[in-house]
Amino acid sequence: MDFNGLSIDQAPPISAPLRFFLTAPLFGIIAGFLILFSDSASLMSRFSIESIAITHIFTIGFFGFVMLGALTQMLPVLAGVKIPKVKFIAKYSHLLLVFGTLFMLAGLLNQNVIFNAISIVFLGSGFLMLIVAIGLAIIKVTNFTATVKAMSISLVFAFFVVLMGLYLLSSYVTNNPSEYQMIIANIHSVWGIYGFVGILIIGVSFQVLPMFYVAPRFKKFCKKKVIWLIPIGLVLWLFLNLSYEEYAIYSKIMVATFFLAFATAAWIKISNRRRPISDTTIWYWKSATIFLGMGVLLWVADDYLHHEYIVLVSIFIGCGFVLSLMQGMLYKIIPFLVWFHLNAMGYMSIPTINEMIDKRLAKVQFFLFMFSLLGFIVSYFVPQFLSIFAITFILNMILFEYNIIQPVFVYIKTKKTKPDFDMSAFTEN
Repeated sequence: MDFNGLSIDQAPPISAPLRFFLTAPLFGIIAGFLILFSDSASLMSRFSIESIAITHIFTIGFFGFVMLGALTQMLPVLAGVKIPKVKFIAKYSHLLLVFGTLFMLAGLLNQNVIFNAISIVFLGSGFLMLIVAIGLAIIKVTNFTATVKAMSISLVFAFFVVLMGLYLLSSYVTNNPSEYQMIIANIHSVWGIYGFVGILIIGVSFQVLPMFYVAPRFKKFCKKKVIWLIPIGLVLWLFLNLSYEEYAIYSKIMVATFFLAFATAAWIKISNRRRPISDTTIWYWKSATIFLGMGVLLWVADDYLHHEYIVLVSIFIGCGFVLSLMQGMLYKIIPFLVWFHLNAMGYMSIPTINEMIDKRLAKVQFFLFMFSLLGFIVSYFVPQFLSIFAITFILNMILFEYNIIQPVFVYIKTKKTKPDFDMSAFTEN
C-alpha cells in the first residue's frame, strides 16, 4: 500500500467518517422499500413525487453521506490540514442531515408543509455546517494536489447544488413554484451528479487506485486539465441552457467526453495494476466504468430521443456508476480506517485489511446488487418485474450494511484488549 504524500498524523477521529459511511446503506434499504411499494408507472417519470423522494434518498442519504464522510477523512490526510472542530461538526451535521432527509421524505410523500419546512432548516444547516468547515480547512492548504483541487471544485458545486435544492424544496412549503422551477431542477441534478459527485470521485481515484491497488498513476493531463475542463463544460452548459438552448448539446458532449475518458483510463489503470489478484472491489470498479460510459452516451443521445430515457440515464449513472463505485470503495476504506487507527494505538495482532470482511459474503452482495441493477433496467421496459428486483435490492443493501459493519466490530472488540505496544508517549495530551 502506497502512503506517499499522505499526512497520516492529521487523520480525524475514526467516528467522524464512520458515522456517515455506516448510515448510507440504511438509506439504501429505505429506498428499496419505497421502490417496492411505489406504483411502477409513477417511477417512469422523473418529476413524480415518488421519483423525487426516491432519487433524494439515494442522492442525499447514500451518495451525500458517503461523499461527506470521504471529504471529512481524506482532506486532512491528503492536504495536511485539520477541519476545525471536526468531531463536533461531524456529529451534529450528521444528525441534522439524517433527520432532515427523513423529514423531507415524509413531507414530500404526505405533502406536509410543516415537515418540508423542518427539512429545509435541518438539511440546510447540516450541509452548510460541513461545507463551511471543510472550506475553512481548504483555505489553509498550501500543497494543492490534483485530488485536493478536485475536492475544492466539487465542494463549490456542492454549495450551489444545496442552495438550489433548498430553493426547490421551498416550493413545496409555499405551494408556489416559480417559472424557473424546471430549469433549476435540471441544473440541480446535472451539477449534483457531474459537478459534486463526479468530480470528487475522479479526484479521489487519483489517490485511491495507486494506494489500494498499486495501479499506474494517472497522466498529468488527466490530473491537471480534466478536473478543470469538466467544470468549465458544466458552467458552459448552464449558460447555453439559459441563453442558447439549441447549442447546449455541445457542452454536454464536452462533459460526456471527459467522463468517458476517465472511465477508459480507470479501466486501463485497474487492468494494469501491479497486484493482479482480483476481488469484489475490482469487479465494482470495472462494472462502474462500463455503466458510466453507457450512461454519459445515453445522456447525450437523450437530447435526440425526446428525453424518453432520462430515467434510464439515472439508473446507469446513479446506480451503475456512483452506487457501484461507492460500495467498492467502502469495502476498502472502512477496513483501512480500522486497521490504521488500531495500529496508531499500538495494536499489532489484528486482522489485515483483506481479512476484516468475509470475501464470500462480499461476492454474494455484489451479485445481488448486479442482479438488482440489471433488473431495474429490465423493469424500465417491463414494469411488472420491478417489485422482484426491489426485494433483491433491499437484501443487497442489508447484506452490504452487515459486511461493512464487521470491521467496526473488530475495532470495538480489539479496543477492549490491551495494546501490544504502549503508544501514549507518541500521542498529544
